[in-house]
Amino acid sequence: MTSRIDQVTMDAHDVDLMSKFWSSALGYRIDRGDDGCAKLVSENDAAAAPNIWLQKVDEPKLGKNRCHLDLVAADPAAEVLRLLDLGATRADVGQTGDEGFQVMADPEGNEFCVLQRADTSAAASTTPADPDAPGLSALGLQPDDPVEPNEPA
Repeated sequence: MTSRIDQVTMDAHDVDLMSKFWSSALGYRIDRGDDGCAKLVSENDAAAAPNIWLQKVDEPKLGKNRCHLDLVAADPAAEVLRLLDLGATRADVGQTGDEGFQVMADPEGNEFCVLQRADTSAAASTTPADPDAPGLSALGLQPDDPVEPNEPA
């Protein structure tokens, strides 16, 4: 038996700010809790789409993430601009500029990457109806094979 990712939990100092950013970035709906936390749920309710739980914390983020999200886009340059408009910033974690991905940070400084989606004929038959919809490719929602930044080519 194997496990699957059902939910990703992120600490958030400002849950309202973070839920607005990530729900817009990913196309998720927001389910607010009575405890000051928020659950972000995929609008397409895809079984492979893990929820994101934004857990209220008092302290701001410090240091580099030990784990981060990879977002995959058909047009990464356009996606980066869209995310910048939503409140993301470009982040420098020591990349050279030749990696084939963009490192970004959400409004609280959590790093994430925007990758180029690799087009494959096998994946084309399983790709959702709107492959450029926001967030559809985050967290394994896109069956295409992205260019993974930390693995050798």
